[in-house]
Amino acid sequence: NTWRLIMGSTTDKAKGLANEAIGNAKQGIGKAVGNDRLMTKGVAQERKGEAQKVAGNVKGALGDKI
Repeated sequence: NTWRLIMGSTTDKAKGLANEAIGNAKQGIGKAVGNDRLMTKGVAQERKGEAQKVAGNVKGALGDKI
C-alpha cells in the first residue's frame, strides 16, 4: 500500500508539472495572438496542475506515515 501511495504521489506531481507547463504555454500563445479564450483555458489548466501537485504532496506525506 505504501508503494502505491508513493507511485501515485510521483505520478500526480509529474502530471501537475505537465499541466502547469501546458497551461502557461496556452496563456502565452493566447496573449500573443489576442485569444482570450485560449488564455482562460491556460489559466484553468495551470490551476489543475497546481492541484495535482498538491495531491501528490499529500499522498507522499501519507506514504511516510503508513
